[in-house]
Amino acid sequence: MICQCYHDQLISIRRKLHQNPEEGWSEFTTTAFLVQTLRGYGYKVLLGRAIINPDACLGRSQKVVQAGIERARKNGVSEDLLKEMQELTGCVAVLDTGRPGPTFACRFDIDCVPVQESSDPNHLPNKEGFASRNPGFMHACGHDAHMSMGLAVAHWIMDNKEKLSGKIKIIFQPAEEGVRGAAGVAASGILDDVDYFLSSHVAMLAKSGELATNLYGFLCTTKYDVTFHGRASHAGLCPQEGRNALAAAANATVQMLGISRHGSGMTRVNIGQLMAGEGRNVIPSKAVMKLEVRGETTDINNYMCEQVNNICEGVSKSFTVTYDIAKMGEAMDLHSDRELIDILNACGKEVGLKVLDKPLNFGGSEDATILARRVQSHGGKAAFFVWGSDRPSGHHSALFDINEKDMDKGLELWTHVLPKILK
Repeated sequence: MICQCYHDQLISIRRKLHQNPEEGWSEFTTTAFLVQTLRGYGYKVLLGRAIINPDACLGRSQKVVQAGIERARKNGVSEDLLKEMQELTGCVAVLDTGRPGPTFACRFDIDCVPVQESSDPNHLPNKEGFASRNPGFMHACGHDAHMSMGLAVAHWIMDNKEKLSGKIKIIFQPAEEGVRGAAGVAASGILDDVDYFLSSHVAMLAKSGELATNLYGFLCTTKYDVTFHGRASHAGLCPQEGRNALAAAANATVQMLGISRHGSGMTRVNIGQLMAGEGRNVIPSKAVMKLEVRGETTDINNYMCEQVNNICEGVSKSFTVTYDIAKMGEAMDLHSDRELIDILNACGKEVGLKVLDKPLNFGGSEDATILARRVQSHGGKAAFFVWGSDRPSGHHSALFDINEKDMDKGLELWTHVLPKILK
């Protein structure tokens, strides 16, 4: 059992963070709270370009960044701390125990989703007074619980550092939603000396009291914004002088939805938004498509990406328009290392969790896979697990919530896993 101080911290911090959700790349108020808390525990905390390569960031809007900075100023975040962040959110807490041992890293995501939280009076955040105060945004995927867990893990590590060996890096990663943040973290090199890496998610495939470690089906994915540039003209008087960007985008949409599926595994494609045109009687001069592809493996996802690029090139020629294509997000597939799965399973049983032994299909994309694969590519080992919690609705729902009591078992699991790795 964990002590009462950690239980109280898990609940209070989760609720504090739930009230102040921030979208990816704008989490300056959130980052400030994390940094101040971690430094209060005694950690060295890295920020800005020390942990994120800005050239590798995906889907990062300067408008969103500036809005987050201004919000942080209104929330009392100091200019010195904002300067230290270098317009980049997230942080990494580092502890060197001074004793020989492996380098271990764990990752917790910090952003929210663009969902308006329910006003249902029976929704626990409303009943207990900790609902979102940021209209149109909500911690509807459990990242508030992830951060609270990460801070509790950090607190426990510092309280027990004399029993541990090696070096520890605790990563609080921005912009997981849309799988945008991990690429910049990986490209910084902060993980290149890591021997063991763990990340996790709450709920999803596991109910309260359950632990899922035998996961497969992490889908590779690439998110694109495609902009077609045409030429406006009068639709009745001189349509021949126009170049119809909307027609190009619509044609590209149909072709992309008809991409031949791959015989070696599952594929997905979705055009989620198409925005175009200036007026009813104007040949549309601009069209913006927001789309994604997914694939069961890296090779299959690359095939889908190639087809999307080919279609854009072909359509631009046939409609005499130009186009820009920008990668906005990315995630990879992942095969967790058996050594870490075995440690998680053993520790799960030790703390009284029901370990789900059967293979479970994750069935979605998660950019922790980029960090895990980076560690594996340098000879380290990595794994991803799900700690269970009952929930009243699905993830990204206005009524999403977790059973807060499950955070105790989640932290207890970490307190058993860490000594086995950092021995």
